[in-house]
Amino acid sequence: MTDFQKYEKLNIDGSWINLERGPKKGGCFCTPKGAEVIGWENGIHYCFIRGYGEMVFAVNPESCAEENVYPLAVNFRDFLRLLLSCGTTTALEQIVWWTEAQFLAFLAEEARQTPPERTAVLARIQEAFQLEPMDHPFQYVKTLQAGFDRSRLRYTGEYYEVTGRARPDGACAESRGFEFPPVTLTFFRREQDGRE
Repeated sequence: MTDFQKYEKLNIDGSWINLERGPKKGGCFCTPKGAEVIGWENGIHYCFIRGYGEMVFAVNPESCAEENVYPLAVNFRDFLRLLLSCGTTTALEQIVWWTEAQFLAFLAEEARQTPPERTAVLARIQEAFQLEPMDHPFQYVKTLQAGFDRSRLRYTGEYYEVTGRARPDGACAESRGFEFPPVTLTFFRREQDGRE
């Protein structure tokens, strides 16, 4: 049994840590081929991607970074340790574009308003997996992202059409242009005495 399967058997309400259940395939223009979604935070989803083993990725259709897909943890166990450190997926997902000061400020604000239900979910994860929180979550994620080779990520044609990026095979995106019917404009000149 994998760590993720063990997590699923706990039947945790992931909404408290922003890791809700939802469609396993993703379905966004930027969801990579071979993605197995493990949780949702609104439109952002977290997944494994075929060919990358147990690495956990964030997929954000409205990313503030240059990429819509980026790694968060080498494996699911580390992903859980990151959650224990940060409380929710929100802080983890935004490391890609945040400074460390922004990250720490967000964690401090979250700590002041942590609901007891979140604390209970995190305690259950910690007990079930016998895990300790990640010591330096910001550095862990930044280091992983800095060394990540995204050349093996594959997307549907829609991704290349929406982003305008070149396809790996060099093919051009099909045009989705529109053809409008001709428009005829008629102009009338009105004289000072009101005649046209």
